[in-house]
Amino acid sequence: MNNEKLFKEALELLPGGVNSPVRAFKAVGGNPIVLVKGLGCRVWDADGNKYIDFLASWGALILGHAPKKVVKAVQEEAEKGLSFGLTNPHEITLARLVVEMVPSVEKVRFVNSGTEATMSAIRLARGVTGRKLVVKFEGCYHGHYDSLLVSAGSGVATFGIPGTPGIPEEIAKLTIVLPYNNVEALKEAFEKYGNDIACVIVEPVAGNMGVVVPEEEFLKELRRLTKEYGSLLVFDEVITGFRLSKGGAQERFRIEPDITCLGKILGGGLPVGAYGGKREIMDRVAPQGEIYQAGTLAGNPLAMVAGAETLKELRDKEPYQELEERTKKLAKGVGKILEEKGIPHRINAIASMMTVFFTDKEVRDFESAKSSDTQLFAKFFRALLEEGVLIPPSQFEAWFLTTAHEDKDIEEALERIEKAVKKL
Repeated sequence: MNNEKLFKEALELLPGGVNSPVRAFKAVGGNPIVLVKGLGCRVWDADGNKYIDFLASWGALILGHAPKKVVKAVQEEAEKGLSFGLTNPHEITLARLVVEMVPSVEKVRFVNSGTEATMSAIRLARGVTGRKLVVKFEGCYHGHYDSLLVSAGSGVATFGIPGTPGIPEEIAKLTIVLPYNNVEALKEAFEKYGNDIACVIVEPVAGNMGVVVPEEEFLKELRRLTKEYGSLLVFDEVITGFRLSKGGAQERFRIEPDITCLGKILGGGLPVGAYGGKREIMDRVAPQGEIYQAGTLAGNPLAMVAGAETLKELRDKEPYQELEERTKKLAKGVGKILEEKGIPHRINAIASMMTVFFTDKEVRDFESAKSSDTQLFAKFFRALLEEGVLIPPSQFEAWFLTTAHEDKDIEEALERIEKAVKKL
């Protein structure tokens, strides 16, 4: 079976041939590849092509593909059972690790995806405050929950789809959308609606309009205003959790939210999400409290052991400085290659995340991110793919490094990227 044949079959059975829109490569053109194997920092497609992987399952695989400890733990657990639907001891192990590592979390509830985590966090914030309005930021993607799929980034930005088809106006009107990194707009929104705002949800580092780093004052003002008006601050750390540091963005920036949403790295490659916070907030969740949320497969033992092995490795080895140094090396190398070719660009990077924007503007919000030449990005993506380098098939996403990327892999990737850029 090859890529083309498999995708034709998929088109007959799955909407667009995919289970998540950006996988269809519509933003970059050409036929999508079908991946069949991953090991370390490499992946193989159904045609037998091998790629250096900077997609890393959209950031979920911080230890690279098929790390031995994680695979072994999953195999051993699978022999004992795939799902129980009642509490298993691995939920307690992973919960203890989350509470230990994430500064603001005293109790945590596991769910099955980042979308479930943000959806549940919003319900909890509304239940705790008795208020309806939610503030989010342009270009920040918090999953496909109705209230949050308004001016979202990620696949929504890539395809230019309006944020609200299938979402009643009445629901969309409960969400206030502000520009990212804009303190003045934030103050105005609170002056006008502050007493009705249940929460502000934010990616503390945006990763779904491409990497956009928060300005120092922005997160501080978010924390100050939410406290002043009695609103809750929700950090969507689905991407940044355990990636910016072992305690995520909140540890790196020293700002504690009221509720934290987690996913991706938390599951070590298996589907997991979570939301957590201070005891008094989380005790409002059923069955202890009155705010209902449930899930048949939540706390699945395979996902719990994969997550636990991943977090133990990150806690014990703290690979963050090395990851950041390698990311800087990659970003600097790519920048030099594009500069020599005379291509206007901006590279935003933090920790082990980076994005190349084809624009001469500084990228600090969704408006400036959209100034990037997406047609040139599509050519860049395809040229890299031909040379065996896989990056996200969307301008508005982050590249991710893993602990499996060694210096020699970065050097090899830069050689391949140079060849690709010469063809542009």
